[in-house]
Amino acid sequence: MEGPPSSLQFLVSSFQLECHHLSAYHPTMLRTLAMWVAYDGTDFHGWQTQAGVRTVQETLEQAIRRAVRHQLDLAGSGRTDQGVHAAEHVSSFKTTNTLDVEKLRHSIGARLPKDLSIIKIRDVRSDFHATRSAVSKLYRYRIHNVPGRPVENLTQRYVYHFWHPLDFDRMRAAAEFFIGPHDFTALASKGTPRQSMVRTIIRCAIERHRDEVVIDVEGDGFLYKQVRNMVGTLIEVGRGHWEPEYVRNLIAGKDRSKAGPTVPARGLCLMWVRYPPELLVPVPASGTDAIAAEPSEGSTPPESALSPPTPNHGTKNVFDVQ
Repeated sequence: MEGPPSSLQFLVSSFQLECHHLSAYHPTMLRTLAMWVAYDGTDFHGWQTQAGVRTVQETLEQAIRRAVRHQLDLAGSGRTDQGVHAAEHVSSFKTTNTLDVEKLRHSIGARLPKDLSIIKIRDVRSDFHATRSAVSKLYRYRIHNVPGRPVENLTQRYVYHFWHPLDFDRMRAAAEFFIGPHDFTALASKGTPRQSMVRTIIRCAIERHRDEVVIDVEGDGFLYKQVRNMVGTLIEVGRGHWEPEYVRNLIAGKDRSKAGPTVPARGLCLMWVRYPPELLVPVPASGTDAIAAEPSEGSTPPESALSPPTPNHGTKNVFDVQ
């Protein structure tokens, strides 16, 4: 006759039960959640999970798994590069957990480090996907454009210090050549997937705010380091090295060696991502309110950007890395 289970057998059985609980999926009970987060990218090795380094995706997935108590796949709206920041990065995942979204936000958020924060979580339509459903996104690049160092404003982690004078009229004239659908081979760094090099730039705005030059670029998708290469090219025009028309010829020539340098990652921030409103409506069973199609309060784009032209999604980039 068998005796009572040993302590070791009890621990093994408990571990097996926990593993089964963590890996069990019940497709009929899945809900789709969208999550908006902000992070300081300085100490992250980019968004995408990589072995042996600290990334935003892995940090989020670990926190979410502990909160919902099962395995999951987290999709992101863009794979920001090492050192790039985000004011509103969007990710999505499916879960069997039935916690209210606010309780879930607190549960996940309590497990996150200080340089990563959840802005909101919402129930969305089951076919929502943070990567494939995106309509457009806006990146902002900040240039500290005075001789004094950025540390005087405590912004050294978030700006590129370029102290030479810049001619805004020349830069704005050059930026106009970026607008529209183009083959941006000349502005893509090595490592870009080669399915298609065509992307649509909806707007490229340049403004000065005291010590800073701020460049906003909105598009339906971007090639590898495209925004940082665009900014480097605009700087060359602004400092008088090239005429604005040089950008038109650059795009037509498709030669990366003819473009400006890749500016540092620390000045770049993903400001928001836009999705079709119908996908952001929660599933009826959730009982939650529909969320707006625009970015969250505090980062709403200018009025001119609220109704952009519909971009061509035939060349949608699912490998957006900045």
